[in-house]
Amino acid sequence: QLSEDVERVSENPTDERGGEMEVHEDASSVILPDSELGTTAPSLRFSKTCLKNVFSVILLFIYLLLMAVAVFLVYQTISDFREKLKHPVMSVSYKEVSLYDAPGIAFYPGKARLLSCKHHYYDHIPPLINPGQPGDIECTTQRINYTDPFTNQTMKSALVVQGPRDVKKKELVFLQFHLNGTDQDFSAIDYLLFSSFQEFINSPEKAEFMKDCESSYSSWKFSGGFRTWVKMSLVKTKEEDGSETVEFKQETSVVNYIDQRTKPRSDQLFFVVFEWKDPFIQTVQDIITANPWNMIALLCGIFLALFKAADFAKLSVKWMIKIRKRHLKRRSQVMNHIN
Repeated sequence: QLSEDVERVSENPTDERGGEMEVHEDASSVILPDSELGTTAPSLRFSKTCLKNVFSVILLFIYLLLMAVAVFLVYQTISDFREKLKHPVMSVSYKEVSLYDAPGIAFYPGKARLLSCKHHYYDHIPPLINPGQPGDIECTTQRINYTDPFTNQTMKSALVVQGPRDVKKKELVFLQFHLNGTDQDFSAIDYLLFSSFQEFINSPEKAEFMKDCESSYSSWKFSGGFRTWVKMSLVKTKEEDGSETVEFKQETSVVNYIDQRTKPRSDQLFFVVFEWKDPFIQTVQDIITANPWNMIALLCGIFLALFKAADFAKLSVKWMIKIRKRHLKRRSQVMNHIN
């Protein structure tokens, strides 16, 4: 009865004076054992309050742990973004074309002489009628002399020929060279490929143009006594500054030439064929996989979670303080009433 009255008084403080004499009288007339007084409803209410406080503390620690995980995610996200900026990924794309810009083929024949040059289609090369004899030169050619870009002392003579264009018709260029004699054990002719024959024609300084090409492109060889079949593919590379460089990849196959001329000859014949491998231009560029907008969105989500966690932690602390104050107030009211 005392505990019920105390609870009623604590819930309705305005009725405290009116029922004070009755409580005193009941308290004086009813003497409860100490065991019953300590194990009634206030003890149960204190246990529930203590359990709530413990649960709130555990929940607060959980949210602090989540905040620590969110801070780690922010650090890891920024670190990954910086690493991706330092290490871009190479991207390769292919563009299909029907016509190529005719490449330039620069030959360095030395003492060898160009006998014939023709454009053929659909991989059909008719048999040679008079091998080793001058024939038709149907290709667009031009000779150019310039100084060696690496020594600046040696003069070089190049024969520049327009390459194939029509990839759908399998256009190819077939050339025949003749070398009357050589003082070397092996005879070969050097050549290099550059991206545009038209740029060479339109260039006002063709000697400087060829020097730049020799500095930028690789050179290859084809030997005498064979038919060398060169299949080209074009690779464009985009640099970080926005510039674009072009290079060629080659697949070569060599077929032995059976010299059927009646008299044994000491001269050398060179045969070479240039053709496009496929209609695809390969473009290579470095791309950065890190998207700043994705990172910003992720950071916004993490910071929002941090804000919500901090707000919940603050409300949890305020609620714990409020519960503690309420408990102390009730305890003070009970003690004052008993006194």
